[in-house]
Amino acid sequence: MARVLHNLLLFLIRLAQKIRLLGYWSLIYGYCALCTIVALLKLWWNIILRPTTTFQWVIRETPPACLNDTSLGTHCYVRIKESGLRFHYVAAGERGKPLMLFLHGFPEFWFSWRYQLREFKSEFRVVAIDMRGYGESDLPLSAESYRFEYLVTDIKDIVEYLGYNRCCLVGHDWGGTIAWLFAIHYPEMVTKLIVLNCPHPSVYADYALRHPSQLLKSSHFFFFQLPRFPELMLSINDFKALKALFTSRSTGIGRKGRWLTAEDLEAYLYALSQPGALTGALNYYRNVFSSLPLHHNHVRSPVLLLWGERDAFLEQEMAEACRLYIRNHFRLNIISGASHWLQQDQPDIVNTLIWTFLKEGEGRKSYRN
Repeated sequence: MARVLHNLLLFLIRLAQKIRLLGYWSLIYGYCALCTIVALLKLWWNIILRPTTTFQWVIRETPPACLNDTSLGTHCYVRIKESGLRFHYVAAGERGKPLMLFLHGFPEFWFSWRYQLREFKSEFRVVAIDMRGYGESDLPLSAESYRFEYLVTDIKDIVEYLGYNRCCLVGHDWGGTIAWLFAIHYPEMVTKLIVLNCPHPSVYADYALRHPSQLLKSSHFFFFQLPRFPELMLSINDFKALKALFTSRSTGIGRKGRWLTAEDLEAYLYALSQPGALTGALNYYRNVFSSLPLHHNHVRSPVLLLWGERDAFLEQEMAEACRLYIRNHFRLNIISGASHWLQQDQPDIVNTLIWTFLKEGEGRKSYRN
């Protein structure tokens, strides 16, 4: 009798897991369909209003001068043996100083760290990379090439190529996700972890499923699962959607801080207008649902989490919840008036908070290779 009850219990547990999994994927595909309908309506409306310009966009041939500003550092390239991919990065500060590695988000590239490259090069070897699929780094077009394990391995290989066995790791948005994962899988390689406007992946997965308001803010996650159509929608009217993302009152940079200049915006459009660039950037989203939940999720490095109070895409409640997964010192700073792009619209505050965190605890000696 006990054996029968045990088998019945196992059957019910497995059935519940299958029902939950079915519900999970039904939610994803259902929301994808809804987002597709909304996007099609927007496209149709654009065609009605701008029939001659809707499908016109320009590939920028010449980089703006700000991308060659020598005060930001030196442009370098490395080909990683493991993946065979070539990566572009900008580096400043003396070789041999502690390594501070910057990972950008979507839809950015190394340039989003311009204020931090200038600030921290006095005491660190600062390196801002173009992540796989972005900027001047190689752009594999297969979505499979952007699985979490490949993206994390990229960072490990780059750190080692630079001649270090550990670093202070700084990540924003998608770069923040990869930074969390890197700290989880290679804790011995992260002296301190600094994340900007990106929750721990386990926090995000749990919170979004329980809060419809966050699912609504994350609707782009579902829309970007589609092949090719998101690239089209981001390109029409000469990348109008991308321009709005960085400059509109609801989502843009500088609502209460530093505005994105016309040249800064052109730098982003130069990078994102190149053939294959949008597909590479969007492929990060096309693996996210199959990569969650995480099997390992504890972070053993000291963590600074900076959060823009007026983030249009992520709810602030997730920031405090990250504490559950950190087995070391955790500092959370909510920056009043800052947007999702806080290292660009509030660079002075961000830099000051980072300096304060770096001087805490072990001190600077802990950064030595």
